[in-house]
Amino acid sequence: MKIAVFGGTGLIGSKVVGKLDAAGHEAVPHSQSTGVNVLTGEGLEEAAAGADVIVNLTNSPTFDEASPAFFRTSMEKLLAAAEKAGAGHFVILSIVGVDRVPLDYYRAKTLQEELLAAGPVPYSIVRATQFMEFVDAILSWTTEGDTVRLPGTPVQVIAAEDVADAVAEVAAGAPLGGIRDIAGPEVLPLDELGRITLAARGDGHTVVRDDDAGMFGVVPGDVLVAGEDARLAPTRYADWMAAHQGRS
Repeated sequence: MKIAVFGGTGLIGSKVVGKLDAAGHEAVPHSQSTGVNVLTGEGLEEAAAGADVIVNLTNSPTFDEASPAFFRTSMEKLLAAAEKAGAGHFVILSIVGVDRVPLDYYRAKTLQEELLAAGPVPYSIVRATQFMEFVDAILSWTTEGDTVRLPGTPVQVIAAEDVADAVAEVAAGAPLGGIRDIAGPEVLPLDELGRITLAARGDGHTVVRDDDAGMFGVVPGDVLVAGEDARLAPTRYADWMAAHQGRS
């Protein structure tokens, strides 16, 4: 199959392209660096032409109130290009619990899902939990001096490699006509995840539980934890950290 991967040069997209190519498909990465702009529409029809499957892994450059406009415009243009190309499957990557988190970015991703479900192309939505690769950024948001403040929000982090496996599998299969949840194998409170991360690196910062700290302080209950029907990925966080020690 020919599979057009928009956002195909990013963290997940580049891995998805590699996995699809290795499986014998013709996966073509598209991004601004290849002359494709999902907001202006530049290069979209040419990029989608002849594709059996469209995978959209593009992301908003901001996580604030401007993000809904990005997803509305990009999805409308991509769906139109996919329909014109006669693509039979459209895949996006979203977030577990996305429709239950009161944050602008999560509302924007929910809008993206709604636009896809109402669109003209058979579809699949892959919802993933938070990426292991983003734990450092989460810690940095609430670090003040030698203290890191984190809520006890339960999280179920997943490795980007495992996310890419799941997206590639869905893209190569029949449209789900719905949602597949994927998650890491462990559920941990975010503050405990912070302690584990810093201890493994010999970092002297102290983690203090503060249920109002950072963006995840507004997340209710365990909405970021996948349900019983989720596909659990194999990579454990300690093993991921050990494999990535010393990497930038």
